[in-house]
Amino acid sequence: MAESLENPRAAQKAAPVERYREAGVDVAAGNEAVARYRDVLGEWRHPAQLDAIGGFAGVFRLPGESDTALVASTDGVGTKVLIAGELERYDGVGRDLVHHCINDILVCSARPLFFLDYLAVGKLQPDVAAQVVRSCALACRAHDCALLGGETAEMPGLYARDHFDLAGTIVGIVDVDTLPDPETVEPGDAIIGLPAVGLHTNGYSLARALVPRAEWEDRFGEGTYADALLEEHPSYYRAVRAIEAVATVKAMAHITGGGLLENVPRTLPANAKAIFEQQRWSVPPIMRELIRRGEIGVDERYRVFNMGVGYTLVVPLSDAPAALAAAPGAKVVGWIEARTGDAPQVVIHPARAA
Repeated sequence: MAESLENPRAAQKAAPVERYREAGVDVAAGNEAVARYRDVLGEWRHPAQLDAIGGFAGVFRLPGESDTALVASTDGVGTKVLIAGELERYDGVGRDLVHHCINDILVCSARPLFFLDYLAVGKLQPDVAAQVVRSCALACRAHDCALLGGETAEMPGLYARDHFDLAGTIVGIVDVDTLPDPETVEPGDAIIGLPAVGLHTNGYSLARALVPRAEWEDRFGEGTYADALLEEHPSYYRAVRAIEAVATVKAMAHITGGGLLENVPRTLPANAKAIFEQQRWSVPPIMRELIRRGEIGVDERYRVFNMGVGYTLVVPLSDAPAALAAAPGAKVVGWIEARTGDAPQVVIHPARAA
């Protein structure tokens, strides 16, 4: 069923994210913190540090190798761990973490080399810790990525007895001349979208506010709310590699916190804007349910949730058919137009009601 977005123009404004703020996450404060980080980091720059693409990862020229660079990123799973912990379902969060980090360095077309995990707990339970780390290890193995090490920290008083947090750092490698070049993006290019299957690792504070614990094991779709909330954060590595083999990929974005409205502009030149038509793809049922329950406005839903698009690639329109054939599930979700002045860099045309 196509989803009706009641106010198409609302997606063009940078309106406050009110429902997410009510759930305890202040997006505006997060953006302000990042702006201050840039001020701090601008005070000094290592000579081997290269410009990152959209800030998804850092790029560092390999010493003694002018044509090779390391690509690194750090991330976490967010409050998805609270649902996993409450339900004692630990076998997926490590996979989610590794996949998230792989996707972040994939924006730079990097191949993962090694990963390190950080598990912090209120009370160490060896069986639980082993399940979490095993989940990381299996995901690393599937991508020929070494789980090089990590840290397990027991911190009573900082974390509740049954609570834990999970984060990780990944390092990959890329040939400098294969780094995507967003400056080559031009009007008429196609935007390829790879499908999201759920919330992935973002928006969980709002999801938990809208779907209380008492409902998590109630039926929802073909499973339960818990199944939908814990749906995996997929890796797009193989799909992207398949597309790169048959198409010229100019820019990519991993659609995480900030959604399409904030992640896609990070990888576009200032004179380009992305036009999305939401009727070209499907929104996962759990997101439609959260939007209904929270009466979440258009701007907020496209900033908090991925809305069904987990990863985007900009390719020449002539390469789009080959890209779609290479990656099952991929769709042309939009296109590039010229941008002038202070026009928004992302415009989303909502689907008509079914």
